[in-house]
Amino acid sequence: MTDGHLGLAQAPPDGSGPPAGPAANGTSGTSGTPGTAGTTGTGAPARAAGTADGSSPPATVALAPRVPFFPALAAVYRAQLSRARVARLPLLFVATFQSIGIMVLMRGVVDAEARSSEAHAVVAGSTVLVVAFVALNLLAQYFGQLRATGGLDHYATLPVPPAAVVLGAAGAYASFTVPGTAVTAVTGSLLFELPLRHLWILVAVVPLSGAALAGLGAACGLLAPRPELATLCGQLGMSAALLLGVLPAERMPAAVSFARDLLPSTYGVEALMETFTPGPDWAAVLADLGVCAGVGVPALAAATWAYRRAALRS
Repeated sequence: MTDGHLGLAQAPPDGSGPPAGPAANGTSGTSGTPGTAGTTGTGAPARAAGTADGSSPPATVALAPRVPFFPALAAVYRAQLSRARVARLPLLFVATFQSIGIMVLMRGVVDAEARSSEAHAVVAGSTVLVVAFVALNLLAQYFGQLRATGGLDHYATLPVPPAAVVLGAAGAYASFTVPGTAVTAVTGSLLFELPLRHLWILVAVVPLSGAALAGLGAACGLLAPRPELATLCGQLGMSAALLLGVLPAERMPAAVSFARDLLPSTYGVEALMETFTPGPDWAAVLADLGVCAGVGVPALAAATWAYRRAALRS
């Protein structure tokens, strides 16, 4: 439109229109006012750079840093121990009651007054049997069920090393057996009139034999293609610990004695048996415990490898 007094074509006040044409009286028109800062020349709001519709690009979320080994191990250990206390406490009672029942049964056929090696084998084998029941049998069932139900996917998403998962679970299950082994050892010593002064050796027998048995149990559970096979392997291992640990070695055939030597819990039994003698041979005790430790390291390494393999295939 034109201004009747000045003869100039006026631009819209917001500068959004195109430059005006010549004025009616022939004088040249003025151009539109420039757009404000942050807008285009036409005054329209400018679109944000990065996306077609003007929206801001999605922000990237950084993954959590990987947890160091020892803090991860402590966290897994506490979690598994709490879980075992809730879910496995009745089974620990069953394992303890089973071992005490075996000692009561054997009390009628073993000469306790002479403190013979048979009495030592019964008490020591029944004590370590509690460790085998939990660390070997129950841990094999746990990892077998965890693999079958897809529970390994949960641990695979956590920023923790695979070795921390395996060692934390194995350590928790082995530690969970401490009350049962202590009750069994004290009850058996009183039942067979054996000395109690060297039962402190359980502080070394339980974790070392438990590490070896837990490594085997975890490997069996993770490598078994079905949870039923994991349960079968755990049951067979516990039965072997029962039959080959409770009975005296000198009364076994050569083939059975050889199989007994292959079982890692045998050396925990031998170490505990030696402490019941009037003069324990501590060098032999340390040698037996060293065998348990020597078997435990490769067993736990094999379980860690089996965990990685199962987690990748799940």
